[in-house]
Amino acid sequence: NSELISSSKELTVLTAKNSENLEKSLESLKEKDLKINRLQDALTRKDSVTLALVTSLKREVGIDDPDININVEKGVVMISIADNLLFKSGSYEVGDKAKAVLAKVAKVINSKPDFECMVESHTDNLPIKNAVLLDNWDLSVKRATSIVRVLQTDLGVNPKQLIPAGRSSYIPLAANDNPANRAKNRRTRIIIMPKIDQFYDMIEKEMKNFEKK
Repeated sequence: NSELISSSKELTVLTAKNSENLEKSLESLKEKDLKINRLQDALTRKDSVTLALVTSLKREVGIDDPDININVEKGVVMISIADNLLFKSGSYEVGDKAKAVLAKVAKVINSKPDFECMVESHTDNLPIKNAVLLDNWDLSVKRATSIVRVLQTDLGVNPKQLIPAGRSSYIPLAANDNPANRAKNRRTRIIIMPKIDQFYDMIEKEMKNFEKK
């Protein structure tokens, strides 16, 4: 009887411990689910901002222009502008027609002071070399910086928001095997994105709010 009573007490203790461990496990899972929900809320708000930005850009720039394409990739807004709207062949001087388009883009950038704007220039694969340009790397970088200067100097965009980038011919949209495809590959992408550090600050703030609760 004593042994049975002792075993019963041990079983009761083990059952209580198991119950406590189960409660802790469930509570931990609940906390993780809440944190995931907080993170998803932050991502949803970021997506909402992105959607609002796309709508604004389409209204300002004019989506009906076949040489201008606006879309969202990996959470950032991308405006792709055909080469013929911006530059003459082999040149990195921004034309007057391009400035009209860039003025509309600048209006949206100026309304989003917490966003960064990367100007990414792409060329085709035809070699280029002259007294000024060494190769397609050189051409793409100079084109990107030319657009950045127009946005800053002529259109009043804060230079802290601007990032010029030259990609040369190494990220084509189509095979460089005919004039039409090469024309597709000669393009400039203006990428408008929230600053990464601010995005993480937003997530961290949500985590702290959760911990307070």
